[in-house]
Amino acid sequence: MTPRTPRLSRLRRLTPGRGEDGAGRRAGRRRGATPKVVALGGGQGLSASLAALRRITGDLTAVVTVADDGGSSGRLREELGVLPPGDLRKALAALCGDDDWGQTWARVIQHRFQSQGDLHGHAVGNLLIVALWEQLGDPVQALDLVGRLLGAHGRVLPMSAVPLELQALVKGHDPDRPEDVDTVRGQATVALTPGEVLSVQVVPSDPPAVPEAVAAVLDADWVVLGPGSWFSSVIPHLLVPELLDALVQTKARRVLSLNLAPQPGETEGFSPQRHLEVLARHAPKLALDVVLADEAAVPDRESLSDAAKRFGAAVELAPVARQDGSPKHDPELLAAAYDRIFRMHGRIGPWR
Repeated sequence: MTPRTPRLSRLRRLTPGRGEDGAGRRAGRRRGATPKVVALGGGQGLSASLAALRRITGDLTAVVTVADDGGSSGRLREELGVLPPGDLRKALAALCGDDDWGQTWARVIQHRFQSQGDLHGHAVGNLLIVALWEQLGDPVQALDLVGRLLGAHGRVLPMSAVPLELQALVKGHDPDRPEDVDTVRGQATVALTPGEVLSVQVVPSDPPAVPEAVAAVLDADWVVLGPGSWFSSVIPHLLVPELLDALVQTKARRVLSLNLAPQPGETEGFSPQRHLEVLARHAPKLALDVVLADEAAVPDRESLSDAAKRFGAAVELAPVARQDGSPKHDPELLAAAYDRIFRMHGRIGPWR
């Protein structure tokens, strides 16, 4: 990235967590208003969680995967060597308020150009984020500034400042060789791969975590992992050693939010409990406090409860799906479920 320009350097004092705004947020926490929540994931699953969580807490941080290599993000990543901005953009849009300002900006940054030229398919928010990265030379500061512009109800951080490649070991990727195991590369490819995904890793291995993301996890009252594409959005957080260490060591309570249905491709045919088994293989030292699932998406409650107990977790079943039958979370119902979990399972914290 290019060095920060003098013209924009004065904007540093406007970013969240610095100056008067940061002090105000810390003072608000001391007054005990809300729990401090960190949500980890990527894509539509993280967006659903953020849209719910911003309704029940005033202290929210999103930590976002940076392995996307498809669409507008993939093109910008390849051409400019930057982090893929797409999932970061989606998280910012999900944190926009429900007022006219918030919803207008959410639509603007999600808008994609339709043309016969090079702009076709690019999202406005992706271009804005990358432009600020180039101007400021600091990915965290730039995202904070975009959040201020949007009036976002929370902070968005990348899990690593290094663009990552996702690699998966897949059994039966080639239908003609159903017992063979192949390596599949790239998040976009892994997400739709045929066959059974056995495990995933990131390249470079052992990437550095963004320090602010590690600090947020360690300082949280609650950490929320999922929902989202299991192998390409959720598990990658466990492959960043410093971030995994923080998730293991934090004094925060941890809730795992399960998907409403298996994802065609990477988790085709997975039961809810199998999602937990895969998680345990990638992070055997990780403990959980609560596993949240939609009551209609759990055909075998006893098996899910047994799988959750291996993490030390209780299972909470709640109606969190939209009523239209689509496999998407309803933000109001999901917010109610999170709020109940925080109240029923949380230690007596500064927000109580």
